[in-house]
Amino acid sequence: VTFIVRGTPAPQGSKRAFVVGNRARVVEDSKKSAPWRDSVSAAAAEAMNGADPIDGPVEVTVTFFSVRPASVKPAKRPYPSVAPDVDKLARAVLDGLTAGGVFTDDSRVVDLHACKRYATLAGAEVTVREVTA
Repeated sequence: VTFIVRGTPAPQGSKRAFVVGNRARVVEDSKKSAPWRDSVSAAAAEAMNGADPIDGPVEVTVTFFSVRPASVKPAKRPYPSVAPDVDKLARAVLDGLTAGGVFTDDSRVVDLHACKRYATLAGAEVTVREVTA
């Protein structure tokens, strides 16, 4: 399955814990993580079109696209080699793919290919392929 997610990719950040009353609360460090993960999940569910989640090994390829800032010249920085980290971006996508019903759990991922590129529109292209022996 291959699909595009539009929007600004957000990393699956660290968690923060604090105590309210006598209960511990754990929250995302970034407020942008949940909306991005929800966008991935919605696009994944639409791409699956009612098919059952994959319950075997999968390969995931993700290309993240960000808009080049006007102040950044292509010759100076041809790739978005700045924050956010590609591994944290990938974590958010994997969680969204699980929630979107592409595979049963992100532990099913045996190959992961992720890269960041500049483009005119922000988003991500995601491909998930079942791996067979």
